[in-house]
Amino acid sequence: MKTLLLLISLFALQQTKAQKIFSVDYESQADVKVFVVKYESQADLKVFKVKYESQAGNNDGKWFFTQFQNQAKKKIYFVKYESQAEVKIFFVEYESQAGWKNNQKKHFFY
Repeated sequence: MKTLLLLISLFALQQTKAQKIFSVDYESQADVKVFVVKYESQADLKVFKVKYESQAGNNDGKWFFTQFQNQAKKKIYFVKYESQAEVKIFFVEYESQAGWKNNQKKHFFY
């Protein structure tokens, strides 16, 4: 019974760390300011947009964009200029390409 409770607790903890993202309209509402770069080599994080919430990763670049702000783990704001960003991202075509290139920026999404 204790083992079952431990497994359920670990599963629940893992679910709360999923990268569920909401894009806010105002900078002041955001947890993280991001900028989408033109080239993969410029990015801190390569992001793959997943179709379903259950596919979202644990700070590994697999993002699920939620419909409502209260469903998201992190709120992001897309800034106009690269110099305003805390994290630079690049959207990739394939899930296997997702991940951090600059591990020093990982803390923004914990």
